[in-house]
Amino acid sequence: MVVPELRAWRAARPHVVRVARTVKPHVARITRAVRPRAVRLTTPQLTAVAATVGLALAAGSVTVAGPWDSTGQRTAERDWAASRAPEGGTDHARTSGTRRTSPRPAPSADSVLTALGGPAGTAPAPAGKALADVLDPLLANPVLGSVRTAVVVDVATGKRLYGKDADQVQTPASTTKIATAVAALTALGPDHRIRTRAVLEPDTKEVVLVGGGDPTLTARKPADGWADLQTLAERTAAALKTRHLDHVTLSYDTSLYSGPGLHPIGVNENIAKVTPLMADEGRLDRSTSGPAGRAADPAADAARKFADLLRAQGVTATAPGPSKATSRSQALASVSSPPLSALVERMLTNSDNDIAEALARQVALAAGEEPSFDGDAKAIPAELKKLGLPLTGAQFADGSGLNRADKVSADLLTALLAKAGDPAHPELRAVLTGLPVAGFTGTLSTRYTDSPTATGVVRAKTGTLTGVNTLAGTVVDKDGRLLAFAFLTSDAANPPNALEARAALDHTATALVACGCR
Repeated sequence: MVVPELRAWRAARPHVVRVARTVKPHVARITRAVRPRAVRLTTPQLTAVAATVGLALAAGSVTVAGPWDSTGQRTAERDWAASRAPEGGTDHARTSGTRRTSPRPAPSADSVLTALGGPAGTAPAPAGKALADVLDPLLANPVLGSVRTAVVVDVATGKRLYGKDADQVQTPASTTKIATAVAALTALGPDHRIRTRAVLEPDTKEVVLVGGGDPTLTARKPADGWADLQTLAERTAAALKTRHLDHVTLSYDTSLYSGPGLHPIGVNENIAKVTPLMADEGRLDRSTSGPAGRAADPAADAARKFADLLRAQGVTATAPGPSKATSRSQALASVSSPPLSALVERMLTNSDNDIAEALARQVALAAGEEPSFDGDAKAIPAELKKLGLPLTGAQFADGSGLNRADKVSADLLTALLAKAGDPAHPELRAVLTGLPVAGFTGTLSTRYTDSPTATGVVRAKTGTLTGVNTLAGTVVDKDGRLLAFAFLTSDAANPPNALEARAALDHTATALVACGCR
């Protein structure tokens, strides 16, 4: 008889072999980087790196299948690993009644957070004075600019171990997304899904495409598990044909949001117009992250693509125009996003501004605030206040961090990370699992390439605006202690060189990895 684990391995083996071939150059790169320096990783750090090699393997599958799989997690070895451990990760053991065809949750990654040979937190925490001796000179580096604040927290206890102007608020740039993620998961829960609908107005031939605010809706194939317009068109066409309708008037409804859709920074390749209906973030190329030209009206663009997909199913639709579905409209079909936890992970890993603003709108809707930039600014801190976080002086002008009016402290950022690591708040777990991994994923994939001790061990959200450079995340120190850190630096009068500032911040995070500091 073949045991379940063996069956799972046999099923996963072709994928692992294929991905291993892709990831081999990355492993070789790490080996070459480590050997010349005679760097010695501790057992806990090796454990964390070993876990990250799994992420590297999955990154190989990303190269083959596209930048993202359906859950926002990398897929390599997932099925095999899931057969050997309880389910966890983005779908949280299918508490939402996930369909069999929906994305499977990623397995729990305890090895990233727990030192080998014992539970996290058994090693002594670093001492404050010893941390100061290491970090103070690094944060004094003039390439960081004139203003530098920092905090290091022991995640196991929530205790602050180091602080430099800890409660001074600064422009956080994209580290704002950590707060947006925590607020969204608190307000809606990790299993929440966002629905896009097609409805029929009664006694008419008007089909209305109703935007629900899913920023990951795609018109591309393969959809890789994200909600897609082609599936919606197929279901809609089938429902229309049962009503003997093969020619319809097509409209689209964006009434879910209010206020201006254009971000205060104006037209910018880093973000599309904020609208509850868009496909592929309105991108005009095949990219899935980073800057790109955007459609002037992402909702109209999505509706046109939907009309083309209906036509391919034998239903002719007029050129779409804006409208609003009435309360009497009849449901035709719908598609739903993956769980909110998957959207949070994708947002954090790729620093996705479109997802961030969409999640901020969802927070406003859940809180009963106006779904606009002004409503978001009220709803986000209201949700964070429920968690007892240090919000003195904090301001949220948007969800992405593109707005310089955003203000947070290093104390707040580390408190957010520590709360996400608190066993009492498993709903916040995606905040940690979504952080980019040094040298491997997202916005850290090309950083730390000359820091073998930090590669795979530092997980952090980056933040960059002209004159502003920030970094906030977690490290496992050489004794196996999980630490959360936040470094916020800026200089409005004399903006520092961004590349030099980033390198200095990376070096500071690397110092935490090597620090026993007692």
